[in-house]
Amino acid sequence: MTDQTAPPVIEITDLQESFGDLHVLRGIDMRARAGDVVSLIGSSGSGKSTLLRCANLLEDSQDGRIAFEGEEVHWKGRGPHRHPADADQVRRIRTNLSMVFQQFNLWAHMTILQNVMEAPVTVLGRDKAEVEKDARMYLDKVGIGDKCDAWPAQLSGGQQQRAAIARALCMQPRALLFDEPTSALDPELEQEVVKVIKDLAAEGRTMILVTHDMRLARDVSDHVVFLHQGRIEEEGHPEALFDNPQSERLQQFLSHTTSI
Repeated sequence: MTDQTAPPVIEITDLQESFGDLHVLRGIDMRARAGDVVSLIGSSGSGKSTLLRCANLLEDSQDGRIAFEGEEVHWKGRGPHRHPADADQVRRIRTNLSMVFQQFNLWAHMTILQNVMEAPVTVLGRDKAEVEKDARMYLDKVGIGDKCDAWPAQLSGGQQQRAAIARALCMQPRALLFDEPTSALDPELEQEVVKVIKDLAAEGRTMILVTHDMRLARDVSDHVVFLHQGRIEEEGHPEALFDNPQSERLQQFLSHTTSI
């Protein structure tokens, strides 16, 4: 059960982001407590991926508050000139928020095992033998333990994405952030990755998930956020949100998605 007394793993308040004249995020409030699975849904261009990248400090938001386990990000400058003020803080937060991207981003010149081991050894400075033991365990967990010595090009898309998830897990993060993790896969391979994500949710891992898969969002989420034109149009428990959408825009969006 989620501890309601502890500060959220990620808390975002009144987040604003613009690209030139395009106002992408318009005052977003969002939180994920330990053990929560929060899904972000919405049409293309609604701000989902931008919100995720701002949460992980991969993009600089222009206003608003971001806190990690109660620790607020320190900023310098204002508006389009706002940037994190403490590089060490950014590195510390990022190492605790592992990101899984739509494209797998595996290093082609490394084996799958080496890909999974690289960041814990070079970024965290962990013992190589200890990391290798963990890496093999996580590759087993995602169902590709037999692919340790393979090269990325020898794996299917679904296997590469599962390797990317194992790589994220090997950082032993406080939260996992998924940015459309199945959208580059065909339906059969997509289900391989969906199963892994469902298993992680069942373990009680903290996750924020940007997804086009409404069934996945419904099955794994504690909370679903529907974004429209940079604002939260509607949010709530998946059963309420999918079965009884209140806003006309969400009703329209769900009517054009696949069966949920």
